[in-house]
Amino acid sequence: MKVPRRQFLQLAAGAAALPGVSRLARAQAYPTRPVRIIVGFAAGGPSDIMARLIGQWLSERLGQQFIVENRPGAGSNIATEAVVNAHPDGHTLLMISSSNVINPTLYDKLNYDFIRDIVPVASVAGVPLVLQVHPSVPAKTVPEFIAYAKANPGRLSMASAGNGTTPHVAGELFKMMVGVDMVHVPYRGAGPALADLLGGQVQALFGVPVGMMDYVNAGKLRALAVTTAMRLEMLADLPTISEFVPGYAVNPVNGIGAPKNTPTEIIDKLNKEINLGLANPKIKAGIGDLGGMVLPGSPADFRKFIAEEIEKWGKVIKFASIKPE
Repeated sequence: MKVPRRQFLQLAAGAAALPGVSRLARAQAYPTRPVRIIVGFAAGGPSDIMARLIGQWLSERLGQQFIVENRPGAGSNIATEAVVNAHPDGHTLLMISSSNVINPTLYDKLNYDFIRDIVPVASVAGVPLVLQVHPSVPAKTVPEFIAYAKANPGRLSMASAGNGTTPHVAGELFKMMVGVDMVHVPYRGAGPALADLLGGQVQALFGVPVGMMDYVNAGKLRALAVTTAMRLEMLADLPTISEFVPGYAVNPVNGIGAPKNTPTEIIDKLNKEINLGLANPKIKAGIGDLGGMVLPGSPADFRKFIAEEIEKWGKVIKFASIKPE
């Protein structure tokens, strides 16, 4: 049977529009079941708390439960690999952390390529670090600390939460840029590192600001500067390291990612809802309690940041010959 030309064109146009209609319908229906947000660290840490804040918001907004699942181990590689291998339908998400931009160079062999296999959905927040020293160190400013370290090469110890952690690479970047020799002392977590800093067994630490000011106010620690490129509202009196070391910046960022091939419509829907959440006073306050600041943005913004961070930390890791524990 011969189909009239006008009818044929109408049928062809309708068929061509079907994929777009299907994608739109899929995004409108999403999520159709509970969504897992997989976190590569134990419950109670900053990444976990941020995931729960965002998960609760998304649960309320999208009508399905967003459940946080903690899979600690191997510097967050176990969690990342689980998301890489998940079905790309938006029902399994990853809480991206600074480990994800460090690990591509830190580990000689991974079972995934982070840039290729994870799609950035939305940045959530940054939790800055603070250069803290024991009171036995006479320096009260960053220039004085640099001068003291140069006058005492190899005699200052710098604690971290472990090899390849953000506090470690932040310290190595500082050493590389100012040319000082400090001995790195890795610990199994931030708690033991802070305990030995307070006890004077180590002299310096690039650590999170949560709880730090209590020790500073009690005279048990001295805070010299923040690692972010700009001063923080919550620590307005503290200068940035970059005010004395131009170009120095450490901006640890957490965000949400999804497996590659996750439909763009679902990525955009999640990005929109997460950015709305970051404007919510309750979520902003919760992130502020962690010493963090919300960082709304597009998937493209987050992808660009991730690529730049992978390149940056790759250079530091190679320069300092850092190996995983």
